[in-house]
Amino acid sequence: MNQTITDTIDLHNLPQHVAIIMDGNGRWAKNQGLERTFGHQNAIKSVRSAIESCGDLGIPYLTLFAFSTENWNRPKLEVAFLMKLLSKTIASEIQELHEKGIRLMVIGETEPLPDYVKKPLQKAIDLTKDNKKATLNIALNYGSQAEILRATQKIAQKVQDGELSPNDINFSIFEENLYTYNIPQVDLLIRTSGEFRISNFLLWQIAYAELYFTDVLWPDFRKEHFLDAISNFSKRERRFGKTGEQIKTE
Repeated sequence: MNQTITDTIDLHNLPQHVAIIMDGNGRWAKNQGLERTFGHQNAIKSVRSAIESCGDLGIPYLTLFAFSTENWNRPKLEVAFLMKLLSKTIASEIQELHEKGIRLMVIGETEPLPDYVKKPLQKAIDLTKDNKKATLNIALNYGSQAEILRATQKIAQKVQDGELSPNDINFSIFEENLYTYNIPQVDLLIRTSGEFRISNFLLWQIAYAELYFTDVLWPDFRKEHFLDAISNFSKRERRFGKTGEQIKTE
């Protein structure tokens, strides 16, 4: 690892959970006079880089926004390409992830995904389910508003069935009904490509996350860019509603 870059990082103040909105694939391809699909294809290198960077720093949770509920509205040929690329990538990368002790998890509604994606995905999840070193969480057919609505419906059903009283509903109960119920809250949210939007991603889970936006398009995002984000995070004072003086005293 580049010692000059890591010298700027406070290793005692690292995020435990990093989430990334991987944006800019289409613009990256367009800038080079290529079809949008070339951007998606080249984005795999950036995914590997992010995973390796988390491993180098010992960051245990990484969540990547791979495909949203709204992405079905894209051109059919692009959606089909993304699904095939996803299936191929899972098959080619999962053994290495397993050997590194990384557990693969998925959040989102996977039922609408084609079988040629669901089958290798489930196989990869089963293969890595006992790995403890780190967790790679992929958001597929995911939308945060839909996730919150789904959690509300599940809780309402439990109340209707007499399993739960309305007075028992608290933060813990609600979080138990989210896709991320066994994953800690996001500490750092990174969005690439210069856009300043959350795009319906982990709205509940980023309540106190630090936000980091970069102009770098996702296919160009490498370890040095990831480390820049971590360095920026490590210098921030997270107060969680308290004053700076209280934090310093504690």
